[in-house]
Amino acid sequence: MSKPRDHHVVDRVGLIRLARIYSNVASPPVMFAVLGLALALHVLPPGLGMAWAAVYGFFVSLAPILFVLYLLRSGRIVELHMSDTRERHLPYLVAALGSVAVVALLLAFNGPGLLVCLALFNLVTLFTIGIVNLRWLISFHAAAAMAMDAIVALVFGPVAALALTPLVGLVVAVRLYLRRHTVGQVAAGMLLGAGCVLLLRQLGCFV
Repeated sequence: MSKPRDHHVVDRVGLIRLARIYSNVASPPVMFAVLGLALALHVLPPGLGMAWAAVYGFFVSLAPILFVLYLLRSGRIVELHMSDTRERHLPYLVAALGSVAVVALLLAFNGPGLLVCLALFNLVTLFTIGIVNLRWLISFHAAAAMAMDAIVALVFGPVAALALTPLVGLVVAVRLYLRRHTVGQVAAGMLLGAGCVLLLRQLGCFV
């Protein structure tokens, strides 16, 4: 795969800059945090729903993001998107541990089952991508976007999912435009995201 368009700071101008900003905003941790909030508010009163969404968002989204920023600031990783897959092992481990922690809290304090399912999805996906990345790069962005669309379809219905479909397409297009992934890598990510959701559905999740 050729070097990403936004690999160097001097290249992050114009359309490349906009694409990078969108890629950062529509990152897996952000998508999961937003989806977690929507799911919590779907099944709980606003106050309690926001509280559980905050707990989920801290462990699954905020803590991993802060850890990556720490690694970047301390020079342990070269750049935010971690093109070198070897740099991703520790962030994936932190995110996986966060998923385990939030599942334990949700089960211990009778939290919403939809958030348990979402955290389990995070754990399964992180484990799978972590293994795959030992040999090959797979698009976590594409996996997260496709999974979010699939979960929205199962929980909120096809109309809501259809409204989100452009998000999936734009995430894939941006990752390809920035040369962060090949077509095969984003396709594999989309299949992984949808496959993990369907697997958990068979186990009783997202109903």
